[in-house]
Parts: sequence; C-alpha cells; structure tokens
Amino acid sequence: MVARAAFPKGSLAIRVRDHLAEVFVDEPFADAFGVRGAPGLSPGALSLVTVLQFAEDLTDRQAAAMAVRAIDWKYALGAELADTGFDASVLSRFRTRLAGDGMERVVFDRLLEHCKDAGLVAAGGKQRTDSTHVISAVRDLNRLELAGESVRAALEALAVAAPLWLAGQIDVTEFAERYGPRIDGWRIPPSQTKRARLAQVFGQDALALCRAAWAKDTPGWIREIEAVRLLRQVLVQTYLIRSDSRGRQVIKKRDSDDGVPPGQLRLASPYDADARWAAKGEDLFWCGYKIHLTETCTTLPDADAGPGRMPNLITDVHTTDATVPDVKATAPIQQSLAKHGVKPAEHYLDSGYPSADLITNAMRDGIRMVTPVLLDHCAQAKAAEGFDKTAFTINWKTRQVRCPAGKTSSHWNPVKQHGTDAIVITFSVLTCRTCPFQNQCTTSKPGRRMLTLRPEELHENLARARAEQKTDTWKNKYALRAGVEGTINQALDITGIRRARYRGLPKVRLQHAFSATALNIIRLDAHWTGHDQHHTRSSRLEHLAYRLTA
Repeated sequence: MVARAAFPKGSLAIRVRDHLAEVFVDEPFADAFGVRGAPGLSPGALSLVTVLQFAEDLTDRQAAAMAVRAIDWKYALGAELADTGFDASVLSRFRTRLAGDGMERVVFDRLLEHCKDAGLVAAGGKQRTDSTHVISAVRDLNRLELAGESVRAALEALAVAAPLWLAGQIDVTEFAERYGPRIDGWRIPPSQTKRARLAQVFGQDALALCRAAWAKDTPGWIREIEAVRLLRQVLVQTYLIRSDSRGRQVIKKRDSDDGVPPGQLRLASPYDADARWAAKGEDLFWCGYKIHLTETCTTLPDADAGPGRMPNLITDVHTTDATVPDVKATAPIQQSLAKHGVKPAEHYLDSGYPSADLITNAMRDGIRMVTPVLLDHCAQAKAAEGFDKTAFTINWKTRQVRCPAGKTSSHWNPVKQHGTDAIVITFSVLTCRTCPFQNQCTTSKPGRRMLTLRPEELHENLARARAEQKTDTWKNKYALRAGVEGTINQALDITGIRRARYRGLPKVRLQHAFSATALNIIRLDAHWTGHDQHHTRSSRLEHLAYRLTA
C-alpha cells in the first residue's frame, strides 16, 4: 500500500515484481546452496537485487542501501517496512557462489524462458549479433612489471597462507624492501642497463621461490596456491634458464629471438589469470575480454507498428577472452540460441563472423546468415585486373577447371590447409607459357596459374554470397544489422559493460549475464508502459535509410 502511494505511476522495481515474480525464485539455485545450518538470505531475492543493481549501475554498498531505504525495492523483494536489509559483502559472496557452481546465466535464461512463454521471443525470427571489447579490472602491466608483480603477488599470498615456511626460504627484510610497494613504471629505473639488471633480479627471485615451492619436502598445498602457480607460469613465459661456459645456470629474460608464447596463452596479470592482451586494427589495443550480444530485431517497415510492437530483447550473451576472434564465436552463439529454443531464421552479423564452413553449416541447421563475406584475396581480384576465380569454369564431376583461354587444368589436388579441406588446381607450365593472356592471369615465377578452392558445396555457397552482397536488395536488407550498435551503446551507458567489474572469466561472464538481464527488464518495462526506449538512435537511422532507399 505504501509503495503504491509513493509511486502512483509505478516504477521499474514495482513492475518487475508484478510481472516477473516467478523468474526470481529460489529453486534454480538449490544445487549451489546447502539445506543444513542456519537459514540464509533468499538467492532469488539476491538475484533480483543484483539485476536491479545493474539496471541502475550501483555499487554493492549502494545496492545494499537501496534494499533498506527504497520502498519500491522493498516491495520488489517482498520485505517488511522495518526490514534492516543485509551487509554489502553478501552480494560478493553470492556472485562467488554462482560463478563457482557455473550458474552465471541462470537468471538470464529464466527471463528468456519467461519471454518465450509470453510470446515476446520465438524461434524463426530475425536476430543480430555484434561484439565489443571489455577492459579487465586489473591494471596494465608491461613484461618487466609483470615479472616483478608476479613475485610480489606470490609473496603476499604466502605471507598469509604459510608465513613460517616463507620466512625459512627468503630474507624477509630484503624482499619486503624490494616488493613492499607495488611494481610500477614510476619506480623502475629509466636506464636500459639498470632495467635489464632489475629484470634479472626479478627472475632470480621467482626461480628461487618456485624451486622452494616445488622442493620434495615442501607441503603440496603450497604449490596449489593460485599466486604461486601463476608465478611459475610467468617465470616460464618470461625467462630462459641456460648453462654458461662454466656450467653455471644463468637466467635470462626472453626476447623475440628466444620465442614468446602466443597471445591466447600469455598471462597479462598475476591477479587475473584469464585476461589477455589483444588488438583490433591499428587504434584499439586492450587487456581483458570480449563480449558478443545477440538480440531480436524487427523488420524496418514494422518500426511504426505502435504499442503492439514486440520489444527487441537480448537472446544470448557470450563472453570470451580478448584473443578469441569473432569467427570462433559464431557456432557457439548459434548453438546456444538453438539450445534455448530461439534459433533465428535469419542471423545478421558483420564480416568478422562468417566463413564458408559456418555459412554452410548454418544453412543445414535452418539459419541463413546475412553477413558480408570476405572477398577473393588473389592478386587479380585485389587489383581488379586480369582473371580472378570467377573467370574460371569449374567442372566438379570431371575434376577439371577451364580457364578464360579455353585451356583445362592439369592437376586437381585435395589438401588440408590450416586444418580445413581445400583443393589446389594447377595448370601446366607448357599451356600457360604460350598463352597470350599469361600477363593477365599470373605473375608466378614458374609462369603457370594455380587456384585454391574449397569443396564444391562450400565454394558454391561462398560464390553465391559474394555475388548477392553486391546487390542493392541485399544492402537494404543488411541495414537491419546496424541497430545492434545501439544495443551495445545502451549496455555501455547503463551497465558500463565495456569495463569488467570483477576478475576472472567466470565472474566477468556473470557480470555480462546480469547486465543483459538488466537491459532486458528495462526494455520489457518500456514495453509494459508503452515507451519504446530500446528504439535507439542507430535503429532510427537505419529506418530513415530504409525509407530513403525505398
């Protein structure tokens, strides 16, 4: 009664309780919470607090305070007016338990199932996907800082877990002076000679700690401490141990000639074992993760459908480390959509997501990928001169290719390239050297033309997609994809999705799942109240573009 009086027009929290009470219940969390001992707080209520927290971009302390002083939050939680709430640390422990038990998406999936039952989302429609970078919750470290900070992190962990053991292995006074303050560029000497010496000292200290931890008389649980395990990994990735001419072991920092681990394996911080460095183009270079958001999308002529128009809702959220390319996320996203019963008939993506194999496999599964595929990369196609692959006639039955001059290929060799099936076509040197079109066809030293093709079905699908994307009809259709940029912008403005709140991939996935859930309840609230807030600037622009082209 008090909540209704205070909010005569209602509020987001009140409408969530009225419409979605069955989503935020305790049963889905039963496996993560015990049944013995003193009763705890309701996990369903804590999940609702977390969703509202992300919807309003609050800290844990602010969210805990809102649960005490905001009457609409009390109404949503079913709490008494005199309820004193809970400590802010409860939210952190709740997230840890969900991430530890693999329940990051429980609330998101339950809301998606509710929307399916309500007829707001369904299989067979149109959906669009895009990705954006996510900066990790740890500071950026160069390789020298990483080496020193990894030793410092291991020392801090050991000082808490095994202080007596640690005191017997190192000179505590010396190490406290060297590793007391955090390692950063302001404290590292500018001289290259001194920096090289400091790198060697960090390596020697790391090696001494690792040898002590992996000694036969050392308790095994010391080696299981995460900071100690990561120190060993950083030591292997950053340093080489060699013997000099006198047989003494010498530790040396790796350089490019010694080889460094690939980006997907290389640690970026001792405090976040999952964060990775990645680059996109020449302007974007970040340490962290990547998120892929998929949402439903209506056709452009339906944009004026009025209050009955279905809201665009997020149907999948997929988080990876920063090094995973978009093309590797396509199949997992489509499999997740099919698993949850919202597989689209048309899937709109940018050029980073498709490949010939993915387009073909998606078509077999009933999904048409509306996406620009990469064009032919042969020299003739790039220069727009001479004969590219489209100028050749392929006879798949006889396994021969006819060139524009009417000559047939001499060799047809099925091969494996980068783990995928391919066919290498070769024309005879004798045929090509006497051809009047040789300069337009090949510049190779042997003087003969070679083609690399995919198997027949993949080749035909790729050729069809390349031809189709040049038409105005396809370009007008593809304009629908642009609206997902507005969704990412909304996620950034409301939930700060481009910056990780927590450390580690499981908790970052949890953050993104709750962020997507928060966006969905905001869009549902706009749908309930008749305010189409999810209609972003990008979708208005695409609607204008559609009208102009029409």
